[in-house]
Amino acid sequence: MAVQGIWSGTISFSLVAIPVQLVKAVNPGRVSFRLLHDKDYSPLARRMFCPKQEEMVPPEEIVRGYELAPDRYLPITDEELESVSPERSRTIEIVEFIDLNEVDPVYYDHPYYLVPLKGGEKPYRLLVEIMRRTSRAGLAKFVLAEREYLVAVKSTEGALALTTLHYHDEILPDEEISPKEGKVEALETGRMKKSITTMMADFNPGKYADERREKVMAILKKKAKKGAVEAPAGENVEGEGPPDLIAALEDIMRDVKKNR
Repeated sequence: MAVQGIWSGTISFSLVAIPVQLVKAVNPGRVSFRLLHDKDYSPLARRMFCPKQEEMVPPEEIVRGYELAPDRYLPITDEELESVSPERSRTIEIVEFIDLNEVDPVYYDHPYYLVPLKGGEKPYRLLVEIMRRTSRAGLAKFVLAEREYLVAVKSTEGALALTTLHYHDEILPDEEISPKEGKVEALETGRMKKSITTMMADFNPGKYADERREKVMAILKKKAKKGAVEAPAGENVEGEGPPDLIAALEDIMRDVKKNR
């Protein structure tokens, strides 16, 4: 599968500037479905409905509102939102280098890879190696799709990985989650420690797979051999499947089994 870039620019710190491209690091294996009318299998479209006036609302009459309390809102315009949107960034500017072991995993959001662009291969490899030797990650901010992200850039498997981080005020407090302090018996501690020790293993994600997804894809593959239903002629079906559905499903099943 060809790598598709999401963003391109430079990663920089001090006097260093390396041209890079941001690409996906994960491809969630979700199986999505369209909602159809059971009478003729026409794809259903979502509409905005006003329960008070009991009518559909056209797009030009829809505005955003921030809910203060039930039935109390602060309307806000697109222009007001645009006035506070950050300018698009062409730079991932590292502001400091940190020990990523000090970052609680609860702050991790979404992983990506940074791929070197033409002319940046040598400094890219150098940065990867230095960050590996020092076990440091670069902390930076950059704008993607009109949102400013806090990100960590680290060396992994000979490449640079970028992980978006949650901001501190997005993390929920754990005071009500943590159990109150109490006496822990030494015997109970020893038993649990022994159980954990006997179950210790190296992390091998290839041992695990989304079994439900495999079963769903098997059902779809079986159904595809019998033939797919068709929407009425003239319907503009969004997200229409590939012409050779059976071949596509077989490719997916091969990928699933390969990654087990």
